[in-house]
Amino acid sequence: MQLLRRRREGVTDYRARRKAITSKRSLLVVRVSNKNVTAQFVRPTVKGDVVLSSSHSKELAKSGWHGSSKSVPACYLLGLLAGKKALAAGVKEAVAYNGLIPFIRGSRVAALLKGVADAGVEIPVGEEAFPDGERMSGKHIADYAAKLAAEDKDAYSRSFGRLVKGGFKPEDYPAEFEKVKAAIAGAAK
Repeated sequence: MQLLRRRREGVTDYRARRKAITSKRSLLVVRVSNKNVTAQFVRPTVKGDVVLSSSHSKELAKSGWHGSSKSVPACYLLGLLAGKKALAAGVKEAVAYNGLIPFIRGSRVAALLKGVADAGVEIPVGEEAFPDGERMSGKHIADYAAKLAAEDKDAYSRSFGRLVKGGFKPEDYPAEFEKVKAAIAGAAK
């Protein structure tokens, strides 16, 4: 049973993949690691998937992003950037495909899909799956950081030490988000 080896290893969900491939649309594959996020638009073929467009959260620094590269706001911004790149590559619609990774309402993947949809790529996902605007802008992170800064300096430095060392105050997430969102939207025009 060599054919199902990838399923036994927990790598591929063949039913989900067949459904995505038979849709005849490009696939949007999102991977969240411990430090970064990657979004790729791929076209499945018999000989393997062909990457049409690819974006990585490290690219957000070119637009001025200083926050975490795997947070909800970063995922939305990456989705916006990935959507702009996909449109430039001729991708007008795509299906989200994450293999065995479940899609959770309000998650980082949902924020990325909202960014892709806002960029103009058609993604079949209901609006109720996306995080609300305050969460996507990072207001929840800024509020938490302000609370920790006032109550527990040690917990603040443990949670946000890397960002603070890099010269970014986590309390500034919403302002930084709006600035980078405008930069990405302006660069595409």
